[in-house]
Amino acid sequence: MTPHPHPQAGAAVKAADRAHVFHSWSAQELIDPLAVAGAEGSYFWDYDGKRYLDFTSGLVYTNIGYQHPKVVAAIQEQAATLTTFAPAFAIEARSEAARLIAGRTPGDLDKIFFTNGGADAIEHATRMARLHTGRAKVLSAYRSYHGGTQQAINLTGDPRRWASDSGTAGVVHFWAPFLYRSRFYAETEAQECERALEHLETTIAFEGPATIAAIVLETVPGTAGIMVPPPGYLAGVREICDKYGIVFILDEVMAGFGRTGEWFAADLFDVVPDLMTFAKGVNSGYVPLGGVAISGAIADTFGKRPYPGGLTYSGHPLACAAAVATIDVMAGEGVVENARTLGATVLEPALRALAERHPSVGEVRGVGMFWALELVRNRETREPLVPYNAAGDANAAMAAFGSAAKQQGLWPFVNMNRTHVVPPCNVSEAELKEGLAALDTALSVADEFTE
Repeated sequence: MTPHPHPQAGAAVKAADRAHVFHSWSAQELIDPLAVAGAEGSYFWDYDGKRYLDFTSGLVYTNIGYQHPKVVAAIQEQAATLTTFAPAFAIEARSEAARLIAGRTPGDLDKIFFTNGGADAIEHATRMARLHTGRAKVLSAYRSYHGGTQQAINLTGDPRRWASDSGTAGVVHFWAPFLYRSRFYAETEAQECERALEHLETTIAFEGPATIAAIVLETVPGTAGIMVPPPGYLAGVREICDKYGIVFILDEVMAGFGRTGEWFAADLFDVVPDLMTFAKGVNSGYVPLGGVAISGAIADTFGKRPYPGGLTYSGHPLACAAAVATIDVMAGEGVVENARTLGATVLEPALRALAERHPSVGEVRGVGMFWALELVRNRETREPLVPYNAAGDANAAMAAFGSAAKQQGLWPFVNMNRTHVVPPCNVSEAELKEGLAALDTALSVADEFTE
């Protein structure tokens, strides 16, 4: 689709937004939201007709891009057939979505509890774990994000937790492995893995194993920095959970449904959790949907004992129809394979080449269509390009980088001192190269802030 300028319409959209819309994670008077006129595939455009290649996939959820015609048609067909129905009934779209998801989850995660998104999936997963074990505490990593609802935000490890954390949610945080900024003075991945597992087991020992219901980890942490865990780490966590009777929850809200070049990131590590949360890519965000995939043992806990939880819109027909169509598109069009192949043959080598050219790039890490560039002021000291949780003038370097990318027609994912490269999983090679050229130019601006 060719965008056509409609600046007056854009001005009206912007005025209504500024008058009435309250935006998340924002100081309302300090933001300037772009008025978006349309989107298709890997691109979106504003009312002035300027088009952007989206290297953010929305919030890392448009895994099949915007406005895929088969998914749009499925939503329209479902709306014409059965727009909504209460969750206590069996309906075709819900049953089929659950069947298709269960057919791709690892191990025996064959029961699907539907939610409206990732945060409430985490809420219900932790509730199931506590009821299953009869224990109260849940452990999660510092470098993590699990959602904005009360339990999920307390499980979150990044600074968005701070304003809501009263220390009473039964959450204990620990350090997960991240060799580039190791908390364990490790020099190799093997050391980082071994010491991180030792740290986790020591934390469990001092908290009291019999008090801990679950360990929650993002399989590959997303917003916190796309730190792919070292070989053996997740398998080690699985062993620790088995040793102490702790439920292992993997958060695949961002990493799932093709993002890492596998249906689920757990498949990269040959590990099966007890509970797994999903959302985002399950239907490319076309209609809000999330869920919890549940193992046989935990499902049996609620075989004759009612599960005390539910949502009005659990398994909403429009959302489930979108999920069915999305999974069919991903399978039929080789979307997972595309993410895996182009990630390995195009994206990774190009990003590593950018790191060679740009002193602002301290590390490149990722897999599939899930990559991060760690931007630094000094490669030797690894000082971040901007301070941790920087705002205002302290964030000038990253703001300049982001502005330069947008001038080149690239919409970048910027978080703290990182830019994440997370285009749609069905992005083309030509689109990747277009975005990488724009990223190259923007990194030259970041280089100006290095020592």
